[in-house]
Amino acid sequence: MAQVELKNVNKSFGPVHVIKDVDLEINKGEFVVFVGPSGCGKSTLLRLIAGLETLTSGEIVIADRPVMDLPPSERGIAMVFQSYALYPHMTVFHNMAFSLSLQGLPKSQIQERVEVAAKILQMEHLLERRPAALSGGQRQRVAIGRAIVRNPEVFLFDEPLSNLDAALRHDTRVEIAKLHNQLGATTIYVTHDQVEAMTLADKIVVLKDGVVMQVGAPMDLFNDPGNEFVASFLGSPKMNFFGGKLTGLSESGETAGFEGVGISVDAVRLVSSNKKAGDEARLGIRPQHLRLDDNGQLKGKITLVERLGTETVVELFDSEGKMFRFASPDALSLSVEQEVAFSFDQTKAHLF
Repeated sequence: MAQVELKNVNKSFGPVHVIKDVDLEINKGEFVVFVGPSGCGKSTLLRLIAGLETLTSGEIVIADRPVMDLPPSERGIAMVFQSYALYPHMTVFHNMAFSLSLQGLPKSQIQERVEVAAKILQMEHLLERRPAALSGGQRQRVAIGRAIVRNPEVFLFDEPLSNLDAALRHDTRVEIAKLHNQLGATTIYVTHDQVEAMTLADKIVVLKDGVVMQVGAPMDLFNDPGNEFVASFLGSPKMNFFGGKLTGLSESGETAGFEGVGISVDAVRLVSSNKKAGDEARLGIRPQHLRLDDNGQLKGKITLVERLGTETVVELFDSEGKMFRFASPDALSLSVEQEVAFSFDQTKAHLF
């Protein structure tokens, strides 16, 4: 049974149509990540679920209750924002307890809930501090704790790690993943960072211009992208694309040949439908799937070598001046201006 359902959800700001016919089911206990470039509508969609924006049309159901006419406080949700939004004059304890006090809960129950949340987040020793005496990561933990004490049906996270440095982002991401495993709560998380999406999500929702491009498990979207946008957005470095034409389709229409500048293959997964031989197409190959091969058909001249320790990323230009990348876990002795050739496993390539 779905915990959160979005049925034909639309949102417009005046003449600007921001969210377009979104249908989505989020099951109880799932960790779902909305991901996409800035301005794609992911935060707006989260705010619609939270009740911070009003629907233009459609229906939102949380725990079998239509919530379009309910205020945020009655929707059974708790939201963690990009900014910590803590009260500077209150201690950590009182920041976490404030919403419970407004509900009129007994002091003993408030004390118990705050202590449980503080233990989960390993910040019992911080309860008497004020926000000014906390690091960025500790403040974000307080904001998460403030959500936990409410025992919501659904947790909503709006880019909660954006204000943290790289090392702290990683540590806090790990904490959020552990927290979800511990609580088992339904979680909807918004980010533009595809690494966060891939590492945290049970299910990813990829958005572009207010439209859902594809929904699925992280590795399903990575290995079988439904369109060129999803293929280019997920994965680092980005997928390489080479222009050319289809040379033939299998009887099933699932694979096709491809002919481009310096590239000729006979059977690659065809993502598009209703195509015929001679149609223009783009061949997508991930940088990690290229292999250095003196006899390879894909050739390029190196313009940049990035040695990152865990991998080497090489930027090249082909004979037409088209840039592409190669990535390898090996410490390769390659240099700028060197000409190299590559082969690739065509079962891991895609035709768009």
